[in-house]
Amino acid sequence: MIDKHSPMPIYYQIEEAIKERIDKGEWREGDMIPSEREFSEMYHISRMTVRQAVTNLVSDGYLIRQIGRGTFVARRKIQQKLFGLTSFTEDMKGRGMKPGTRLLDFRTVSASGPIAEQLQIPDGGEMYEIKRVRSADDLPMALEITYLSEDLVRGLTEEDVYGSLYGYVEKELGMTIGYATQELESSVAREAESRTLGIAEGAPLLLIKRFSYLEDETPLEIVYSAYRGDRYKFVVGMHRNRTDSNG
Repeated sequence: MIDKHSPMPIYYQIEEAIKERIDKGEWREGDMIPSEREFSEMYHISRMTVRQAVTNLVSDGYLIRQIGRGTFVARRKIQQKLFGLTSFTEDMKGRGMKPGTRLLDFRTVSASGPIAEQLQIPDGGEMYEIKRVRSADDLPMALEITYLSEDLVRGLTEEDVYGSLYGYVEKELGMTIGYATQELESSVAREAESRTLGIAEGAPLLLIKRFSYLEDETPLEIVYSAYRGDRYKFVVGMHRNRTDSNG
């Protein structure tokens, strides 16, 4: 129900009403929602207001427009919790989805600059550079570029990087991965990213830089990832720090 006397903007109320029907399962993935005209007549509001609400939900990944057909409920975003260290392969399998990898490049390069320093590789030392497109149920989800020390992760082959690198490190090399730190920021897709991930230029991306370490604090990898903003969201759990305070 839309309350025209509410201080909440009408377009926002429409957004919430649509999201509620999606969350309740009244409208499922692939279902076509009413047209702007139908919404306008249903709520006795302008089509421009409806268009603003629908456009916002398209940007947020709830809806998808198909030219000449209408507006449909989009696939649900995958939620990844930002606590607990898992690989992409492990995460997708845990969700009952089929992980996939398309290898774009696999080679050894000379280390230098900040990457060499972070991985504790002498300038000119060798490191692996791996570029992969990661997918879930055959849908491209992220573009990844990974760097690892060749001295540390010996014997890595092209075949190995189609699966889980964490699995290779722990099962094949007998190392124990301890922890990681991550940096997140928002961005938009450029030409190369849009082509690789099958999204429009300017579509939202989530950029993540991950630094992973072995249990003894030896640097393991640096990973630069660009996740599709329309298919992924990250959830952070927070606990209040209980301290004595008068505030």
